[in-house]
Amino acid sequence: MSGPHAQPMTESIPPEDGRLRRLGRRLGEEIRRMAAIYAYLWVVFGVLVLHESTVLSRHGIDVRFYGFAFINAWILAKVMLVAESLDVRPRWEGRPLILPIAVRASGFAVLLVCAYTVEEVLLGLWKGHSLAGSLPAIGGGGVRGPVVITLIMAIALVPYFTYRELGRVLGRERLRALMVSGTGPPGRD
Repeated sequence: MSGPHAQPMTESIPPEDGRLRRLGRRLGEEIRRMAAIYAYLWVVFGVLVLHESTVLSRHGIDVRFYGFAFINAWILAKVMLVAESLDVRPRWEGRPLILPIAVRASGFAVLLVCAYTVEEVLLGLWKGHSLAGSLPAIGGGGVRGPVVITLIMAIALVPYFTYRELGRVLGRERLRALMVSGTGPPGRD
């Protein structure tokens, strides 16, 4: 069609296609976030298992159960992804970044220890053990064990939440550029 009243030829995208694209982008983003959380937790748990095997080897106990790191990192990464999506934390604008980092690392450490406990209890019950027999002896048991493991997990999560909070404040792309090349994206100071 030509002339002064001609409409430009554009293809209209059906609403379903737009929704599918948004859903695809969102799914891709969730998969990337899950993979990042999983990779971080797998490294942390792997180091903890390696440390435990080193300590136990001093006492003549041979432990080589590295599947713990792989399996638990996957399960707990999903727990963290769901909990992060709820975003129940208070807003931290105008406050020092150490506050959201410390609160989130501590809160997620408690969440991970609780999730691990629930997982072990369910596995124990499924195997026919009693509830008391299914409770894991976290960190050697007692009150001290879970408190120490929660503290260790909170400290181990500080770098993860530092990266997340810096990304929130600086912008993900700028932080990624700073981490990889040492400079921010062009045109930004």
